[in-house]
Amino acid sequence: MASTTFYFRQLSRRAACQPSLQRQSHRLASTYAGTTFKLNTGHEIPALGFGTWQDKEAQEVAVTIALKHGYRHIDTARVYGTEPAVGRAIKKSGVPRSDLFITTKLWNNSHHPDDVAKALDASLEDLGLDYVDLYLMHWPSPFARSDSLNPKDKNGENIPGDTDYVDTYKAMEKCLESGRIKAIGVSNFSKGEMERLLRETTKVPAAHQIELHPYLQQHSFTDWHTSKGIHITQYSPFGNQNEVYSVGKEMGKLIDDATLLEIGQKYSKTGAQVALAWGVAKGHSVIPKSKTESRINANIQGDFKLDPEDVKRIDEIDRKLRFNDPSKRFGWNFYSDLDGKKPKNVF
Repeated sequence: MASTTFYFRQLSRRAACQPSLQRQSHRLASTYAGTTFKLNTGHEIPALGFGTWQDKEAQEVAVTIALKHGYRHIDTARVYGTEPAVGRAIKKSGVPRSDLFITTKLWNNSHHPDDVAKALDASLEDLGLDYVDLYLMHWPSPFARSDSLNPKDKNGENIPGDTDYVDTYKAMEKCLESGRIKAIGVSNFSKGEMERLLRETTKVPAAHQIELHPYLQQHSFTDWHTSKGIHITQYSPFGNQNEVYSVGKEMGKLIDDATLLEIGQKYSKTGAQVALAWGVAKGHSVIPKSKTESRINANIQGDFKLDPEDVKRIDEIDRKLRFNDPSKRFGWNFYSDLDGKKPKNVF
């Protein structure tokens, strides 16, 4: 993939003749490729990350298991309520902080420039960390300033705020100077919103986290990111596997797609692992989530190299299906110029 900003790096494997304890300590981390990508800051982000959205009470155990199996990229967010669990798991793991890549996200109730640094401090306190590797604006849409994550009116509807996301991002830029953030970025922005952000701010986002999977490939949008040096992290890399999405319940699961399963047979991999490998082949990081150890371990095996012809075959199964669009709930017209936008989800 010419002109991209990433490169591959393989984790070294320990020789089998090493002492048993040392061999065991590296065995789990060496059972996958260990691919990393270089951000526009010069820092590296592991291609395979571990997502912590949902199942808040299970996350301390889940993250502990993930770290044991070799994950070094952990994704959380203020609104998930999982930062304390992630922090406890990191502390128990014994993994050096320098070996980890931790992402968290600014929530909508703290978009006002005066609230951004305080929100970052709260996240760092819950994580038990001095810094995060990547701090993202979770959505471009502000809520009213509030101690409540989701301030509601008398009808139970979210109360929108009036802070411009450009001003929020400028406050995040200032936080970079403190050393408490190594890189900043955004999540769930449209192309138009991204273009305006680049015009009116100083720091090009290091990363953009978006819904992306073989059924929502967004080729022109991803090419635009590559041209600007912005890394993409794919959330929901299994598409409609998540039962919380109302869209996609009437169709088969993406991970059971015939093309993915057929390609998987070639590599002795599952459809889910092939979906992850496709994202990595595109130069994206992917953040699958699970609370089950067998699936946590299986997902990290999704970091393997697909042959170019197999990547091309997966490119051809794009359905432009978007499963996550909270426009009506948030009072903001998300993804207005992107693939997968449905008229009924226009605010």
